Amino acid sequence: MRRLFLAVAVMAALLVPASSASAAPFHPTGEYAQFNYCPLGKATLTACFRSETKAGFLVIGKKNTPIKTPVVLQGGLEYESLAQNIPLIAAQDGNTLVKTPQPVPGGLLGVTAPSWWPTILKNLFNETINNGFTGVTATLELAGPASSVIINPFNLLTGAGPNLTMPVKVKLSNPFLGNNCYIGSSSSPITLKLTSGVTAPPAPNKPISGTVGTATQNPSFDILTVSGNKLVDNSFSVPGANGCGGILFSWAVDPLVESIVGVPSPAGTNTAQLESVDVQLAEPEPVRASE
Repeated sequence: MRRLFLAVAVMAALLVPASSASAAPFHPTGEYAQFNYCPLGKATLTACFRSETKAGFLVIGKKNTPIKTPVVLQGGLEYESLAQNIPLIAAQDGNTLVKTPQPVPGGLLGVTAPSWWPTILKNLFNETINNGFTGVTATLELAGPASSVIINPFNLLTGAGPNLTMPVKVKLSNPFLGNNCYIGSSSSPITLKLTSGVTAPPAPNKPISGTVGTATQNPSFDILTVSGNKLVDNSFSVPGANGCGGILFSWAVDPLVESIVGVPSPAGTNTAQLESVDVQLAEPEPVRASE
């Protein structure tokens, strides 16, 4: 029965980003080495997990950003029953979702400064573009603490409803946009309700289907791998931009970013599809013992 619980929980751990206070990683070895950021110091921990998303895409407004660089997620789970909503436990170093920039197709290419901008701002923007700095990357970040991420293993298995709910924001990076340009925020997040079942979006989006991957176990039956998962959601809304261009110019640059990306965008016009997700779940004791 405990093995069955682990099999269910590994799929429940799919793609869960979160953050927590910083702490040094542990140093497990051998086949357990990838769990070095599992919160092993928590005595009541039920399972460690590590997941890697290799493909998929995020559509917000007018921009479709594919996942080109694998995204690693890591942390732990604690539960008494799988028939409940389970908050996530963050990774040991607080970096549960490894921040992985993804290139935004098109970037700022072909965009010119609006005529109503102040001259100094127009010159700065156009000079940046003229120097070839048109590329933009998008990085998905959690817009809340680890406990704001909710996992429902039963829904994951049955496709009966959301199995992973999490508030996120998207950081846009470019020399002109600065270090704090975001779509969404902690106070106004993008709330994803990902499912392995079928979505029920408002128009004009049509339902799309997720899938649960294939499960295998290591010879000692304490690491479970579920590969080829897909989680989807196309019913969420996306708020506007904030912090773009820095404190001095965000009042002008935020509207430009919103016009380029096409936000705010209502529910039924955005899509998250996470594909080729390989997840590993391990019992904590063997991981600790391998150090």
